[in-house]
Amino acid sequence: MSFASALPLLTLMTSLVAALVIFMLPEQRQGLRTLLNLTAAVVKLGLVAIMVAGVFRGEDYSISYTLLPGVEFILRADALSVMFAGLSAVLWLFTTIYAVGYLEGAPNRSRFFGFFSLCVASTMGIALAGNLFTFLLFYEMLTLSTYPLVVHRGTRKAVRAGNSYLAYTLTGGVVLLLGVAWLHTLFGDLPFAATGHFQQVDPALHGTLALIFLILITGLAVKSAIFPLHGWLPTAMVAPAPVSALLHAVAVVKAGAFGIVRVVYDIYGIEFAYALGVLEPLGWLAAFTILYGSVRALSQTDLKRRLAFSTVSQVSYIVLGVTLFGPIGTIGGLVHLLHQGVMKITLFFCAGNYAETLGVHRIDELDGAGRRMPLTSIAFTLGAFGMMGAPPLAGFVTKWMLGSGALASGMLWVIPVLVASTLLNAAYFLPILYRLWFATPKGWSQERRWGRLETHSWLLWPPLLTAALTVLLGILASAPFSPLSWAELVAAREYLP
Repeated sequence: MSFASALPLLTLMTSLVAALVIFMLPEQRQGLRTLLNLTAAVVKLGLVAIMVAGVFRGEDYSISYTLLPGVEFILRADALSVMFAGLSAVLWLFTTIYAVGYLEGAPNRSRFFGFFSLCVASTMGIALAGNLFTFLLFYEMLTLSTYPLVVHRGTRKAVRAGNSYLAYTLTGGVVLLLGVAWLHTLFGDLPFAATGHFQQVDPALHGTLALIFLILITGLAVKSAIFPLHGWLPTAMVAPAPVSALLHAVAVVKAGAFGIVRVVYDIYGIEFAYALGVLEPLGWLAAFTILYGSVRALSQTDLKRRLAFSTVSQVSYIVLGVTLFGPIGTIGGLVHLLHQGVMKITLFFCAGNYAETLGVHRIDELDGAGRRMPLTSIAFTLGAFGMMGAPPLAGFVTKWMLGSGALASGMLWVIPVLVASTLLNAAYFLPILYRLWFATPKGWSQERRWGRLETHSWLLWPPLLTAALTVLLGILASAPFSPLSWAELVAAREYLP
C-alpha cells in the first residue's frame, strides 16, 4: 500500500485514534485532551490539503477491501469528496477550539470529546466513501455517534430531543438501507462514478429505478431536514452550542445533502435522472422546504430555534441546485454546500457566546447586546447578511449562481422562490440585528470591559475567523481553490458531459 492510496484511510484514522485515546483519559487530564483534539484536527486538515492539491493535479487516492463476496469497502478522494472533506476539516478545527472553551469546567468532557471525534471520523468517512455501501456504513455511524452529543447535558428535555433525533435518523437509515439493498440485488456493488451507471439500462427497469430513487431520497431527506422529515432538527437545539454548530454546518444535515448529490450524479447520473422525471418533483419539494423553513423561522422566539428553521430552509438550496439540470445550477448547489456551512457555524458560535456570557437564549433578551459584545455581534451580523444574500458576502454568490442556473435551464419558477426566500431571510434576521445594535440596552449591556475580551478567547476567535471567511469567500469567489472555483472543477470533471 502506497502513501497516496493510504491517505483516505489515514485521514479517517486520525479521528478514530484520537477518540479511542480520549475515551480512556480521566476528566482531570484537560490539557492532554485538548492537545489530542487539536493535534488530530490539524493533522487531518494537513492530510486533506495534500489530497486537495493532488486531486487538482489529477492524482488518484483510493483504497478498497472486499468485505463479503460482491461487497467492497472503498475510500476514495475525488473532486467532490475532498470538497466536503475540506469543509469538514476546516470547520471542525474551529469547532474543536470553540468546544474546548465552551466546555471548560463542565463534567463528562472525555465522553463528549470522544464522541465528538467519532463524529469527525463518521463525517470524513461519508465524504471519502467510494460506493453506496461504504457511504451507508458511515452514515449510520454518524447517527450513533451524534446521539450522545445531543443528550450530553442529561436533562429530561435533552433526552427527549435525543430520542426524537434517534427515531427520525434510524428510521431514515432503515429506508436508505432498503434502497441500497434493492439496487445491490439488481446491479451489484455500485461505486460512485461520473455520469452514473444507468445510461444503457433496460427501459423495463425505469419504473423500478424511479421507485428506488424515491426510497433513497426519502432516507437521505431525514438528515438533510427536507419537509416533512425535518422535525428532529429544531428539537435537537437543546444540545450544547458546539453540537448545534456541527449538526447544522458540518456533519448531519450536510451528510444528507451530500448523499443526495451522490445519488443524483454518481449513481443515477444527472441526465438519466432528468429523463426519468424524478428531478422536477424533488426540485418542487426543495423549493417548498426553502419557503416553509423561512416562514417557520419568523415565529421562533428562541435564537437557536430560529437558526434551526433557517437551516431547514438553507440546506434545501443545495438540493434545489441539483435539480436545475444545468452546469450553473449545479455549481450554485455545490458551492452552497460550503458557503452555508461557514455562515451557519458563525451564527451558532455567536448564539453560544450570548448564552454563555450573558445567559441570553431568547431573541427579546438581546436588546443592546451589540454594545456589550461588539465583536461577537459583528460576526453575527456578517453571518446574517450572508444568509440574506447581501453582496459581496458568500451567500450572494450562492443565490446569484442559483438564479442564473434557473434562467439558463428555463426553470423560471425558481426566481420567485429565491426572491421570496431572500425577503423572508431579511424578515427573520433584521429584527435580531435591530435588537443587537439599536434597541435600548439591558442593564448588563451597560457594562464596559475596555482592555478585556468580551468573552473567553477560545469562544471569541472561532466566530471572528468564520465571519472573516464569510466575507473573503464572497470577495475572492473567483480565486483559485475558492469554493466557487472548486465547484466549477467538480462540475467540469465529474458531472457535466
